Amino acid sequence: MSDLPPIYFYLPKADWVEDMPDTPNFPWTKFGIGRYAWTLQTYLHLKADDFPCELVKTIPTEGIVIAHRDSFSYRLRPTSKVLMICIKADKNPHPYAQLHIVQNPQDVKNLSNSYYMPHWIQPGLVPRNPGRGDRFENIGYFGVKSNLAPELKATSWSKQLEELGLNWEFIPRHRWYDYSNIDAIVAVRSFQRQDYTHKPASKLYNAWHAGVPAILGKELAFQSERKSELDYFEVSSVNDTIAALKRLKDNPQLCQKVRENAQHRSQETKSENTIKQWRNFLTRIATPAYYKWVNAPEWQKQLYKQKCFLNIKIDGLKRKFGLA
Repeated sequence: MSDLPPIYFYLPKADWVEDMPDTPNFPWTKFGIGRYAWTLQTYLHLKADDFPCELVKTIPTEGIVIAHRDSFSYRLRPTSKVLMICIKADKNPHPYAQLHIVQNPQDVKNLSNSYYMPHWIQPGLVPRNPGRGDRFENIGYFGVKSNLAPELKATSWSKQLEELGLNWEFIPRHRWYDYSNIDAIVAVRSFQRQDYTHKPASKLYNAWHAGVPAILGKELAFQSERKSELDYFEVSSVNDTIAALKRLKDNPQLCQKVRENAQHRSQETKSENTIKQWRNFLTRIATPAYYKWVNAPEWQKQLYKQKCFLNIKIDGLKRKFGLA
Protein backbone atom coordinates (compact mmCIF):
# COMPACT_ATOMS: atom_id res chain seq x y z
CA MET A 1 0.00 0.00 0.00
CA SER A 2 2.99 2.29 -0.51
CA ASP A 3 1.16 4.10 -3.32
CA LEU A 4 -1.72 5.16 -1.09
CA PRO A 5 -2.14 8.91 -0.64
CA PRO A 6 -2.63 10.34 2.85
CA ILE A 7 -6.07 9.26 4.09
CA TYR A 8 -7.84 11.30 6.75
CA PHE A 9 -11.07 10.98 8.69
CA TYR A 10 -12.22 14.47 9.57
CA LEU A 11 -14.09 15.30 12.76
CA PRO A 12 -14.30 19.07 13.43
CA LYS A 13 -12.58 20.34 16.55
CA ALA A 14 -15.93 21.26 18.10
CA ASP A 15 -16.94 17.58 18.04
CA TRP A 16 -13.86 16.27 19.85
CA VAL A 17 -14.74 15.32 23.41
CA GLU A 18 -12.62 14.08 26.28
CA ASP A 19 -14.24 10.68 26.58
CA MET A 20 -13.82 9.64 22.92
CA PRO A 21 -12.90 5.94 22.93
CA ASP A 22 -9.76 4.54 21.34
CA THR A 23 -11.40 1.24 20.43
CA PRO A 24 -14.34 0.72 18.04
CA ASN A 25 -16.08 -1.89 20.19
CA PHE A 26 -16.58 0.22 23.30
CA PRO A 27 -20.30 0.85 24.04
CA TRP A 28 -19.90 4.63 23.93
CA THR A 29 -23.22 6.48 24.06
CA LYS A 30 -22.25 8.96 21.33
CA PHE A 31 -21.79 6.14 18.81
CA GLY A 32 -25.54 6.57 18.42
CA ILE A 33 -24.83 9.92 16.71
CA GLY A 34 -24.15 9.80 12.98
CA ARG A 35 -20.82 11.62 12.76
CA TYR A 36 -19.33 9.46 15.52
CA ALA A 37 -20.96 6.22 14.36
CA TRP A 38 -19.58 6.71 10.86
CA THR A 39 -16.44 8.85 11.01
CA LEU A 40 -14.92 7.92 14.35
CA GLN A 41 -16.01 4.28 14.37
CA THR A 42 -14.76 3.65 10.83
CA TYR A 43 -11.43 5.26 11.64
CA LEU A 44 -11.03 3.17 14.79
CA HIS A 45 -11.88 -0.07 12.97
CA LEU A 46 -9.40 0.63 10.16
CA LYS A 47 -6.68 1.80 12.54
CA ALA A 48 -7.07 -1.38 14.61
CA ASP A 49 -6.69 -3.32 11.35
CA ASP A 50 -3.40 -1.50 10.64
CA PHE A 51 -4.77 0.44 7.71
CA PRO A 52 -2.84 3.71 7.27
CA CYS A 53 -5.17 6.56 8.12
CA GLU A 54 -5.43 9.46 10.55
CA LEU A 55 -8.17 11.21 12.50
CA VAL A 56 -7.90 15.00 12.16
CA LYS A 57 -9.75 18.04 13.45
CA THR A 58 -8.82 20.39 10.58
CA ILE A 59 -9.07 19.88 6.82
CA PRO A 60 -5.62 18.89 5.45
CA THR A 61 -4.09 20.62 2.43
CA GLU A 62 -3.79 17.39 0.47
CA GLY A 63 -5.00 13.80 0.54
CA ILE A 64 -8.28 11.93 0.79
CA VAL A 65 -10.60 13.49 3.37
CA ILE A 66 -13.58 11.45 4.61
CA ALA A 67 -16.28 12.96 6.79
CA HIS A 68 -19.94 12.72 7.72
CA ARG A 69 -22.22 15.19 5.92
CA ASP A 70 -22.76 17.06 9.21
CA SER A 71 -19.00 17.73 9.34
CA PHE A 72 -18.59 18.99 5.77
CA SER A 73 -19.63 22.63 5.68
CA TYR A 74 -21.90 23.62 2.81
CA ARG A 75 -19.31 26.23 1.83
CA LEU A 76 -16.46 23.72 1.68
CA ARG A 77 -14.89 23.18 -1.74
CA PRO A 78 -12.26 20.60 -2.74
CA THR A 79 -8.84 22.08 -3.41
CA SER A 80 -6.49 20.94 -6.15
CA LYS A 81 -4.97 18.28 -3.91
CA VAL A 82 -7.95 17.19 -1.82
CA LEU A 83 -10.53 14.53 -2.65
CA MET A 84 -13.67 14.97 -0.55
CA ILE A 85 -15.56 11.79 0.35
CA CYS A 86 -18.86 12.60 2.02
CA ILE A 87 -20.60 10.01 4.19
CA LYS A 88 -24.11 11.01 3.23
CA ALA A 89 -25.94 8.93 5.88
CA ASP A 90 -29.55 10.18 6.00
CA LYS A 91 -28.68 13.75 4.94
CA ASN A 92 -28.60 15.57 1.62
CA PRO A 93 -25.44 14.97 -0.42
CA HIS A 94 -22.66 17.54 -0.31
CA PRO A 95 -22.82 19.49 -3.59
CA TYR A 96 -19.04 19.53 -4.13
CA ALA A 97 -17.88 16.16 -2.80
CA GLN A 98 -16.30 14.03 -5.54
CA LEU A 99 -17.47 10.77 -3.94
CA HIS A 100 -20.23 9.79 -1.52
CA ILE A 101 -20.72 6.86 0.83
CA VAL A 102 -24.37 5.86 1.27
CA GLN A 103 -25.87 3.54 3.88
CA ASN A 104 -28.71 2.15 1.77
CA PRO A 105 -28.03 0.25 -1.49
CA GLN A 106 -31.08 1.88 -3.08
CA ASP A 107 -29.53 5.31 -2.57
CA VAL A 108 -26.78 4.45 -5.07
CA LYS A 109 -29.42 4.63 -7.80
CA ASN A 110 -30.29 8.19 -6.83
CA LEU A 111 -26.80 9.66 -6.50
CA SER A 112 -23.96 9.50 -9.00
CA ASN A 113 -20.44 8.64 -7.81
CA SER A 114 -21.85 7.04 -4.66
CA TYR A 115 -20.94 3.72 -3.09
CA TYR A 116 -22.87 1.62 -0.62
CA MET A 117 -21.31 0.68 2.69
CA PRO A 118 -23.16 -1.28 5.40
CA HIS A 119 -23.60 0.40 8.75
CA TRP A 120 -21.48 -0.87 11.63
CA ILE A 121 -23.27 -2.98 14.21
CA GLN A 122 -23.82 -1.54 17.68
CA PRO A 123 -20.43 -1.39 19.48
CA GLY A 124 -20.08 -3.75 22.44
CA LEU A 125 -23.36 -5.47 21.60
CA VAL A 126 -24.46 -7.98 24.25
CA PRO A 127 -26.64 -10.71 22.69
CA ARG A 128 -29.73 -12.25 24.22
CA ASN A 129 -28.92 -14.39 27.24
CA PRO A 130 -29.17 -18.06 26.12
CA GLY A 131 -30.37 -18.83 29.64
CA ARG A 132 -33.71 -17.26 28.75
CA GLY A 133 -34.43 -20.38 26.70
CA ASP A 134 -37.92 -20.31 25.16
CA ARG A 135 -39.15 -17.37 27.22
CA PHE A 136 -40.90 -14.75 25.10
CA GLU A 137 -41.80 -11.80 27.31
CA ASN A 138 -39.71 -8.68 26.71
CA ILE A 139 -40.20 -6.72 23.50
CA GLY A 140 -37.91 -3.75 22.95
CA TYR A 141 -37.43 -0.76 20.71
CA PHE A 142 -33.81 0.30 20.21
CA GLY A 143 -33.75 3.75 18.68
CA VAL A 144 -34.78 7.37 18.88
CA LYS A 145 -38.36 7.54 20.11
CA SER A 146 -39.36 10.22 17.61
CA ASN A 147 -38.52 7.79 14.77
CA LEU A 148 -41.11 5.26 15.92
CA ALA A 149 -44.58 5.07 14.38
CA PRO A 150 -47.10 7.04 16.49
CA GLU A 151 -49.30 3.95 16.85
CA LEU A 152 -46.48 2.21 18.72
CA LYS A 153 -46.10 5.09 21.16
CA ALA A 154 -49.77 5.09 22.11
CA THR A 155 -50.99 3.74 25.45
CA SER A 156 -53.31 1.39 23.58
CA TRP A 157 -50.31 -0.39 22.06
CA SER A 158 -48.61 -1.17 25.35
CA LYS A 159 -51.96 -2.31 26.78
CA GLN A 160 -52.42 -4.73 23.89
CA LEU A 161 -49.02 -6.21 24.64
CA GLU A 162 -49.87 -6.49 28.33
CA GLU A 163 -52.94 -8.50 27.39
CA LEU A 164 -50.63 -10.89 25.54
CA GLY A 165 -48.39 -11.20 28.58
CA LEU A 166 -45.66 -9.12 26.95
CA ASN A 167 -43.60 -6.21 28.27
CA TRP A 168 -42.98 -3.24 25.96
CA GLU A 169 -39.82 -1.26 26.60
CA PHE A 170 -38.16 1.79 25.06
CA ILE A 171 -34.47 1.07 25.45
CA PRO A 172 -32.56 4.24 26.46
CA ARG A 173 -29.58 5.28 24.34
CA HIS A 174 -27.02 4.31 26.98
CA ARG A 175 -28.32 0.72 26.81
CA TRP A 176 -28.66 0.31 23.05
CA TYR A 177 -25.91 -2.31 23.19
CA ASP A 178 -27.68 -4.57 25.71
CA TYR A 179 -30.05 -7.22 24.31
CA SER A 180 -29.43 -9.69 27.13
CA ASN A 181 -33.05 -9.68 28.41
CA ILE A 182 -34.81 -8.91 25.12
CA ASP A 183 -36.82 -11.60 23.34
CA ALA A 184 -37.75 -9.64 20.19
CA ILE A 185 -37.57 -6.13 18.77
CA VAL A 186 -40.21 -4.03 17.03
CA ALA A 187 -39.10 -1.09 14.88
CA VAL A 188 -41.50 0.60 12.47
CA ARG A 189 -41.02 4.22 11.39
CA SER A 190 -44.41 4.45 9.70
CA PHE A 191 -47.24 2.15 8.69
CA GLN A 192 -48.03 4.43 5.74
CA ARG A 193 -44.71 5.42 4.15
CA GLN A 194 -42.75 2.51 2.67
CA ASP A 195 -39.45 3.59 1.19
CA TYR A 196 -36.79 5.32 3.34
CA THR A 197 -34.10 4.98 0.69
CA HIS A 198 -31.67 6.93 2.88
CA LYS A 199 -31.99 4.78 6.01
CA PRO A 200 -29.71 1.81 6.85
CA ALA A 201 -30.60 -1.73 7.88
CA SER A 202 -28.71 -1.39 11.17
CA LYS A 203 -31.65 -2.41 13.37
CA LEU A 204 -31.85 -5.67 11.43
CA TYR A 205 -28.09 -6.24 11.65
CA ASN A 206 -28.16 -5.65 15.40
CA ALA A 207 -31.08 -8.05 15.82
CA TRP A 208 -29.15 -10.76 13.97
CA HIS A 209 -26.08 -10.24 16.13
CA ALA A 210 -28.25 -10.18 19.26
CA GLY A 211 -30.03 -13.39 18.26
CA VAL A 212 -33.55 -11.99 18.56
CA PRO A 213 -36.51 -11.91 16.12
CA ALA A 214 -37.09 -8.57 14.43
CA ILE A 215 -40.51 -7.19 13.49
CA LEU A 216 -39.94 -4.34 11.06
CA GLY A 217 -41.70 -1.95 8.71
CA LYS A 218 -41.60 -2.00 4.92
CA GLU A 219 -38.25 -0.35 4.28
CA LEU A 220 -36.05 -0.88 1.25
CA ALA A 221 -32.91 -1.38 3.34
CA PHE A 222 -34.48 -4.33 5.14
CA GLN A 223 -36.02 -5.75 1.98
CA SER A 224 -32.68 -5.65 0.16
CA GLU A 225 -31.19 -7.88 2.89
CA ARG A 226 -34.07 -10.36 3.12
CA LYS A 227 -33.48 -13.92 1.94
CA SER A 228 -36.24 -15.70 3.86
CA GLU A 229 -39.06 -15.04 6.34
CA LEU A 230 -36.72 -16.09 9.11
CA ASP A 231 -34.62 -12.95 8.56
CA TYR A 232 -37.36 -10.68 9.92
CA PHE A 233 -41.14 -10.26 9.99
CA GLU A 234 -42.45 -7.44 7.82
CA VAL A 235 -45.57 -5.62 9.00
CA SER A 236 -47.77 -2.87 7.58
CA SER A 237 -50.21 -2.28 10.45
CA VAL A 238 -50.61 -2.60 14.20
CA ASN A 239 -52.72 -5.72 13.64
CA ASP A 240 -49.90 -7.26 11.58
CA THR A 241 -47.49 -6.49 14.40
CA ILE A 242 -49.70 -8.05 17.05
CA ALA A 243 -50.19 -11.12 14.83
CA ALA A 244 -46.43 -11.53 14.40
CA LEU A 245 -45.86 -11.30 18.15
CA LYS A 246 -48.62 -13.84 18.84
CA ARG A 247 -47.15 -16.19 16.30
CA LEU A 248 -43.71 -16.00 17.89
CA LYS A 249 -45.04 -16.32 21.43
CA ASP A 250 -47.13 -19.38 20.57
CA ASN A 251 -44.42 -21.09 18.54
CA PRO A 252 -41.12 -21.62 20.43
CA GLN A 253 -39.86 -23.77 17.55
CA LEU A 254 -40.22 -20.82 15.18
CA CYS A 255 -38.33 -18.56 17.59
CA GLN A 256 -35.52 -21.09 17.75
CA LYS A 257 -35.33 -21.25 13.95
CA VAL A 258 -35.17 -17.45 13.82
CA ARG A 259 -32.36 -17.39 16.37
CA GLU A 260 -30.42 -20.04 14.45
CA ASN A 261 -30.91 -18.12 11.21
CA ALA A 262 -29.77 -14.92 12.93
CA GLN A 263 -26.53 -16.61 13.95
CA HIS A 264 -25.92 -17.48 10.31
CA ARG A 265 -26.86 -14.07 8.87
CA SER A 266 -24.79 -12.19 11.45
CA GLN A 267 -21.63 -13.62 9.90
CA GLU A 268 -22.28 -11.56 6.77
CA THR A 269 -22.31 -8.26 8.65
CA LYS A 270 -19.58 -8.86 11.19
CA SER A 271 -17.02 -6.09 11.53
CA GLU A 272 -14.29 -8.03 9.76
CA ASN A 273 -16.32 -8.08 6.54
CA THR A 274 -17.18 -4.39 6.72
CA ILE A 275 -13.51 -3.55 7.30
CA LYS A 276 -12.63 -5.46 4.11
CA GLN A 277 -15.24 -3.46 2.20
CA TRP A 278 -13.79 -0.18 3.47
CA ARG A 279 -10.24 -1.24 2.61
CA ASN A 280 -11.35 -2.25 -0.87
CA PHE A 281 -13.18 1.04 -1.41
CA LEU A 282 -10.26 3.17 -0.23
CA THR A 283 -7.63 1.30 -2.25
CA ARG A 284 -9.53 0.48 -5.45
CA ILE A 285 -12.03 3.34 -5.76
CA ALA A 286 -10.93 6.32 -3.69
CA THR A 287 -7.19 6.15 -4.40
CA PRO A 288 -7.51 6.08 -8.22
CA ALA A 289 -10.11 8.86 -7.99
CA TYR A 290 -7.71 10.92 -5.90
CA TYR A 291 -4.83 10.63 -8.35
CA LYS A 292 -7.15 11.32 -11.27
CA TRP A 293 -8.30 14.52 -9.54
CA VAL A 294 -4.82 15.66 -8.54
CA ASN A 295 -3.36 15.06 -12.00
CA ALA A 296 -6.26 16.66 -13.87
CA PRO A 297 -5.55 20.04 -15.47
CA GLU A 298 -6.74 23.04 -13.55
CA TRP A 299 -9.42 23.89 -16.13
CA GLN A 300 -11.07 20.50 -15.53
CA LYS A 301 -11.17 21.12 -11.78
CA GLN A 302 -12.73 24.53 -12.32
CA LEU A 303 -15.25 23.03 -14.74
CA TYR A 304 -16.20 20.43 -12.12
CA LYS A 305 -16.84 23.15 -9.55
CA GLN A 306 -18.85 25.18 -12.05
CA LYS A 307 -21.02 22.13 -12.77
CA CYS A 308 -21.57 21.63 -9.05
CA PHE A 309 -22.57 25.29 -8.68
CA LEU A 310 -24.95 24.95 -11.63
CA ASN A 311 -26.54 21.84 -10.08
CA ILE A 312 -27.15 23.79 -6.86
CA LYS A 313 -28.97 26.51 -8.81
CA ILE A 314 -31.03 23.95 -10.76
CA ASP A 315 -32.02 22.13 -7.57
CA GLY A 316 -33.00 25.44 -6.01
CA LEU A 317 -35.26 26.27 -8.95
CA LYS A 318 -36.83 22.80 -8.84
CA ARG A 319 -37.68 23.23 -5.16
CA LYS A 320 -39.01 26.74 -5.78
CA PHE A 321 -41.44 25.50 -8.41
CA GLY A 322 -42.27 22.23 -6.66
CA LEU A 323 -40.45 20.03 -9.18
CA ALA A 324 -37.91 18.44 -6.81
